[in-house]
Amino acid sequence: MKFNALGLIAGLAFGALSASLVSTVIADQPAKEAGESPTRTDGGAQGFPDLVSGLREVEGVLGVEAARTSSGKNVIFAWFENKAAAKRWYYSDMHRGVMENFAGMAPEAMTPMEGIADDIPILCIASVTPASKDKPGQDGAPFAQIAIELYTTLPGGISLGGSFSPETLKVKGMERY
Repeated sequence: MKFNALGLIAGLAFGALSASLVSTVIADQPAKEAGESPTRTDGGAQGFPDLVSGLREVEGVLGVEAARTSSGKNVIFAWFENKAAAKRWYYSDMHRGVMENFAGMAPEAMTPMEGIADDIPILCIASVTPASKDKPGQDGAPFAQIAIELYTTLPGGISLGGSFSPETLKVKGMERY
């Protein structure tokens, strides 16, 4: 697989940071729930902003969850009311700072969500699998996998006592009990 060298370097830097970030978010969750400071002292993503809290502050963000899957992926789920809300996050000071300072990327140089309809809800899933002996990173990258994926709802479904998606997410045909 051929890569543009600059793109590969930026991708590796962003991937390393994302792996550290997601691990930090997940590791700090019990401390936050207990009312403790989320600052890391183990050299994790020290100085890296709390993206989950930052996401929650953006108008149009319906909900945010962080998790670790059984296959080892660290994941952040962020539900946006629509494309405008997702772009508010993309161009927010916090996200711009992460892209510029930690990944060396300029948000203005890209056109996010080109081709996405304006009036649909968006679920953004950012996932990272840290590199390990079993799953090494390509060319020494600190991650074996990284992805940012966008999804939207389909009509239908059922929930009893709540669902994984935020209650404020409007899904046509969803039966909520």
